[in-house]
Amino acid sequence: MLKPLRGITVIDLSRALAGPYCTALLADMGARIIKVESVNGGDTARQWPPFQDGHSLYFDSVNRNKVSVCIDFYSDEGRGILSSLIAEADVLVENFKPGTLEKMGFTRARLEELNPGLVVGSVTGFGNTGPLKDDAGLDQVIQGMSGLMSVTGPGPGSAYRVGVPIVDITSGMICAFGIVASLLGARNGERPSRVSTSLLETALNLSAFQGQKALSLGEAPTPQGNNHPVIAPYGMFATATESINIAVGSDKQWRAFCGLIGVSGAVGDPRFITGADRSANRDQLSELIETALASKAADDWVPLISQAGIPCGPIYDYKQALASEQVAALGLVQRRERLDGSELPLLRGPLSLDGEASEILSPPPLLGEHTADVLMEFGMTHDDVARLEREGRIVCGTAKIGAQR
Repeated sequence: MLKPLRGITVIDLSRALAGPYCTALLADMGARIIKVESVNGGDTARQWPPFQDGHSLYFDSVNRNKVSVCIDFYSDEGRGILSSLIAEADVLVENFKPGTLEKMGFTRARLEELNPGLVVGSVTGFGNTGPLKDDAGLDQVIQGMSGLMSVTGPGPGSAYRVGVPIVDITSGMICAFGIVASLLGARNGERPSRVSTSLLETALNLSAFQGQKALSLGEAPTPQGNNHPVIAPYGMFATATESINIAVGSDKQWRAFCGLIGVSGAVGDPRFITGADRSANRDQLSELIETALASKAADDWVPLISQAGIPCGPIYDYKQALASEQVAALGLVQRRERLDGSELPLLRGPLSLDGEASEILSPPPLLGEHTADVLMEFGMTHDDVARLEREGRIVCGTAKIGAQR
């Protein structure tokens, strides 16, 4: 894939999910990501299950194409190393609790002193102002406080979290977008920006028309199970075997769908004339459709409906999805070998440029795997690195730097 961010260096102080996903996307576009981790265990996600061969798969999922430097943030030596890295970088990314970077000695003034051209990207829980600005926020909490859980679940009165950390992931996307926009602005002569987003701001923007309904009509939307709140038929329907998803998006598609499944008489039924009619009579509509679908297996219905131009598909678990023919055709799963020789299958990034998909050039790094190389690149001698390792100020991967020569 083309690498539009080639030559951009990012100092990544983030951990867990939102920040690391942001920098993974920047890495996909060619940026060099120097992941700077604490000697006290590194990124907290390294300790989170599930594990394979001693590695956290949680960590692995968002740390492709990065190098790891491990230092003592709160020692004079560690702050000196970090200052040197920041001074030569284009971007700094962090998702600490507000105020943490300042406690480390890296105030806004200090960062500007070190590097006036630095773009700083931050992801917080609740934003930079307001009564909750200093509070920590995690995906679970924000899903609840943003209203997202209130529209997720089997029906009114229920509240379910989305099954993946959607707010973290989307916040990382938004931060990456802001960073790229700031870099473009700097190229056009604008002052480099402090890019910030929060889990709360992102989650509320995910509300789309549901949030607009609450704003404009003063109504609180409720969960609709697997149904669309305003479009029908648009949901999960039982067949003679498994259930399938069908999404009829227009009256024209509805008429074609009725003929396809053998219920042409429903086209003139006053309960189902328009989308609003069908939505208002969803229960009767679902019964009619599922009675018709009971005549064939899911594997028969899916191609038949899809070939008629009506969106339709099976319902996979992740194992089935990742093994599907379409995923294979897209080359979404790539295998890379770690430093310790173990092989890791990974999902590549979702972006393609000029028809070329993003590529995983290196697997997620071991803690401190690149400390020695990076520090010597930035001017330290082998003896300097060996001394700092002996003193516990840095971690150099799985091998002692002093024993390498």
